[in-house]
Amino acid sequence: MHRETIDTPAGPIVLETGRIARQAHGSVVLRHRDTVLLATAVAAEQPKPGQGFFPLTVEYRERLAAAGRIPGSFQRREGRITDAEVLTSRLADRSIRPQFPDGFLNEVQVLLTVLSADAEVDPEAFAILGAAAALHLSDIPWDGPLAGVRIAHAHGAWHLFPSRAVRAVADLDLAVASGPHGLVMVEGEADEAPEKLVLEALARADAWCREAAAALDRMRAAAGKERRPFAPPVPDQALARRVAETAAGRLAVALALAGKAERRAAVAALGAEVLAALAGEFEGREDELGEAWDELVRRTMRARIVDDGVRLDGRGPAAIRPISAEAGWLPRPHGSAVFTRGETQALVTCTLGTSSDEQLVESLAGVAYERFLLHYNFPPYSVGETRALRGPGRREIGHGNLAHRALAAVLPPPEAFPYTVRIVSDISESNGSSSMATVCGGSLALMDAGVPLRRAVAGIAMGMIGENGKVVVLSDILGDEDHLGDMDFKVAGTTEGITAIQLDNKLGAVPAETLAAALEQARAGRLHILGEMDKALDVPRPELKPGAPRVSSLRIRRERIRDLIGSGGKTIQEIQQSAGVKIDVDDSGMVRIYAPTAAATAEALRRVRLVTFEPEVGQVFRAEVILVRDFFAIVKLAANVEARLPIAEVETHRIGKVQDVLKPGDTTLVRVLGVDSQGKILASRKAAKDADESDAEF
Repeated sequence: MHRETIDTPAGPIVLETGRIARQAHGSVVLRHRDTVLLATAVAAEQPKPGQGFFPLTVEYRERLAAAGRIPGSFQRREGRITDAEVLTSRLADRSIRPQFPDGFLNEVQVLLTVLSADAEVDPEAFAILGAAAALHLSDIPWDGPLAGVRIAHAHGAWHLFPSRAVRAVADLDLAVASGPHGLVMVEGEADEAPEKLVLEALARADAWCREAAAALDRMRAAAGKERRPFAPPVPDQALARRVAETAAGRLAVALALAGKAERRAAVAALGAEVLAALAGEFEGREDELGEAWDELVRRTMRARIVDDGVRLDGRGPAAIRPISAEAGWLPRPHGSAVFTRGETQALVTCTLGTSSDEQLVESLAGVAYERFLLHYNFPPYSVGETRALRGPGRREIGHGNLAHRALAAVLPPPEAFPYTVRIVSDISESNGSSSMATVCGGSLALMDAGVPLRRAVAGIAMGMIGENGKVVVLSDILGDEDHLGDMDFKVAGTTEGITAIQLDNKLGAVPAETLAAALEQARAGRLHILGEMDKALDVPRPELKPGAPRVSSLRIRRERIRDLIGSGGKTIQEIQQSAGVKIDVDDSGMVRIYAPTAAATAEALRRVRLVTFEPEVGQVFRAEVILVRDFFAIVKLAANVEARLPIAEVETHRIGKVQDVLKPGDTTLVRVLGVDSQGKILASRKAAKDADESDAEF
């Protein structure tokens, strides 16, 4: 067994190998405080015949036993992978994938399992480091070392591997992966952070990753396995020349077609013609011909952008596609918007619900409730395809989470807007940047629903093409530019700063100066898009839609909660049914009433106050006499609230006994005098002689 320690301000990270999962091709046990993560990596000995892609699977799973808990499901065991686990799996996948050599097609599986969980530690922050360590120690061809870190900025200070408490108050929170050549992956959120702060965070994260990478190198030198031999396939240059000669410049003409469908059809038709013409000359080498054609398309497209400054649809590098937006396009949803940018379109709705609509989330940290939900759907018709509909995949979960991060930063706090909010984005047309279209459409739908956002949010996807030492940064990339380019860099934010960021690349690193240029170009693009969105709706609607629930709130003493709920929930159910409302009450005594009309709200508020009010000295009530004795009476001021009426307070003149004036069932005006020595409320009938019915509380 070999052990290596990496120091961090949050405490040491200890990596162990050679004790657990020894038959895996690479395995590491990572420990930080009481958190323990097992990372394993295994690769097939040979690629599957005819396989033309790299099958990498990364799966991060949390065992609730790690936190000393039994799952709450019917079977009492972990079920399908959760959205949170999918997102962490994607973080590790996007970090390690660019480091595999081109042409390596053996199936690789990286499994990350949380075995012990510290309540204050986010185990997901160590998934990247664990995956990279397992691969670096293995015999699998992989260009390491690589390290991952979570960095947060809170209260003016920087925190590496921050605790959950720090992350909750941070104004910038990023997961960063950096390899031997620089930044590889970035994912995170911010509270309208300036670009300068983001760049500083990335520089600090990169510096720590380099220190961690040195420790991984030491560990490999002591306990690593020899890499299995792998030689990337060498393309047949003669075959490639024949493909290029047969296309004879016609590919540039096809790629110059601005429309996505027309361009792809023309390229596909030309490709079929070229391959058919060469089939006899290179009989039995159809796969090589196809690869040579794909490489020709890639090089031709990239050269046109780098050398001529002209993109596939004719735009310049920093130009944004035409934008149109409409808010309130659907009559019944509480909020809706259509956002179209070029050939990408998002149909977005916003629904307002009560606190009972919050989503319960069970994780290692415990059970929590989420009041802002965002669901992103990518139906096959959006790209003119057919496929089975099996629910959201990992890509859809990831895109939805990115849009969620972007919009959550500007939502009002629950105290100011006590609704559960759900956004649904259906991508009806796609040619790049559909997640960023969701951000733009989601912002408009929220404002159309009357949600008082701090500011509107827009998003933009940036790309990069690097050839022969020249780098071109592209704004608002197309789907083909994403596929054939070197970088996918998504930035969302307001006029004041960044709220969400995501970076992926295919080169293994993005130069810092290129990243800085992309951030500045993204800011300019974001401001342009926000200006176009303002033409559709520049401020939130002042009123909610007629179909949206109205909410009012009041606070009652915690001791009166049981009075409002009643035996078996009888009292609160009666109020809800009679007033036609929904009532939520929490343990602090905060009561929220969701009603369809102002009249229903007023009636429910009256009924709640009737059940839970606290009488004050001087208040007048129309009381019901419920008990009479010679020298006092008991009167009911309201539900569950009684008062003692002494004989001296019944009339302004002297009487012999209370029965001479009052009997059970009578109603009379009384005024509250205070509380007697036994803690009972004292009332006076004679002190209310000058009052009338309009003065009564109920």
